[in-house]
Amino acid sequence: MIAAPVLRELLRKAMLTFILWCLLFVFSWPLALAALVLYPLVWLILLPFRIVGITVHGALALVAAIIFLPVRLIRAI
Repeated sequence: MIAAPVLRELLRKAMLTFILWCLLFVFSWPLALAALVLYPLVWLILLPFRIVGITVHGALALVAAIIFLPVRLIRAI
C-alpha cells in the first residue's frame, strides 16, 4: 500500500499534468493531440535506456558493496 504523503504527491502531479495538457489543448489543439499520440511512442523508444540505467546502477552498487565490505567488517569488530 502506498503511504498517504506519497499518494497525495502522485495525485497532485497527475492533476497538474492534466491541467497543463488542457491548457495546451485550448491554446493549440493539434500540438496537444500530437503530444497525446507521441508520448507512448517516445516512452517505448526510451525504455531500453531506462533498463540499461537500472542495470548499470545495480552493477555499480554491487561493486561499491564489494569495495566497502572490508571496512564494514572491521567496523563491526
